[in-house]
Amino acid sequence: MKTLSLLSIATLALVAGFAAMPAQAQGTPKMGVAIYKFDDTFMSYVRNAISANASGKANLEIVDCQNSQPTEDDQIDQFLAKKMGAILINPVDRTAASGIIDKAKAHNTPVVFFNREPMPEDMKKWDKVYYVGAKAEQSGLMQGQIAVDYFKAHPKAFKAGDKTIHYIMLKGEPGHQDAELRTKFSVQAITEAGIKVNCLAEDTANWDRPKAVEKMKTFLAKFGDKIDLVLANNDDMALGAIEALRQEGYNTGNPAKYIPVVGVDATAPALQALEQGTLLGTVLNDAKNQGKATYDLGYALATGKPVTSTTWKITDGKYVWVPYAKVTMENYKQFK
Repeated sequence: MKTLSLLSIATLALVAGFAAMPAQAQGTPKMGVAIYKFDDTFMSYVRNAISANASGKANLEIVDCQNSQPTEDDQIDQFLAKKMGAILINPVDRTAASGIIDKAKAHNTPVVFFNREPMPEDMKKWDKVYYVGAKAEQSGLMQGQIAVDYFKAHPKAFKAGDKTIHYIMLKGEPGHQDAELRTKFSVQAITEAGIKVNCLAEDTANWDRPKAVEKMKTFLAKFGDKIDLVLANNDDMALGAIEALRQEGYNTGNPAKYIPVVGVDATAPALQALEQGTLLGTVLNDAKNQGKATYDLGYALATGKPVTSTTWKITDGKYVWVPYAKVTMENYKQFK
């Protein structure tokens, strides 16, 4: 009986100690996930990857911020009130990160930003703030390299015969680091290869396919056969450009009526367009690994572990960079 009593006392002490542990450390952690908008094709892939990695390991509450920073701010406030173990944030406005970090710090709730990089000075405000993304300049350089390879292999693609690429640029959200850097470095890669360029038009379609259709129709009406190339900051806009081109008889199989289009993301519809020959190339923005890295960091933080316990390389103590890859007709099948 004495042995049983001691065993009972030990068991009760263990249960009491377990009950006193923080809720996140007791078992399945809770994490809030804020996505700038659900109907963004690429972000839907990242969201699915986060969910897949969390399956059976963490309880996620994923919210659609509907491209509204005030909406996202309210949703983050709710996450903090619910005492989430960590919050994973795809910000609507990267400049809003400062206020988000202040609130998270006050609640001692770690934050992992992803896809939209906060300003460097904001990332330094607290030691429990991290970022997962990809180097946008790398994707721009790869876009430009895809164009260079095409024009070197097809000298007749210079429609004016002046060895100059007369191009259209479809940009993403104004001020977004991916939009600005992809725009700059895609053109830089072409000029560094010794090819002259002339920008016929540059305008934002805000990552949106229908808006890209509208913009491209306007550009076609103005420039028509003067256009040598279309560069788009993402695949949705590239596909919008192709839709407009096809409505005007381009990119339908006639080599004389072909305008190469290059995007970024390697989404499933873009890979289909590559297979059909209507898209020249794209750049893999690795949604699967960005989602996994975001989840892995969040899970570590929510369970009180250092982010260095994950398999990801942490750069400057704050950043996980997931590399891009060029995708063309020659290798697209491996990305399907």
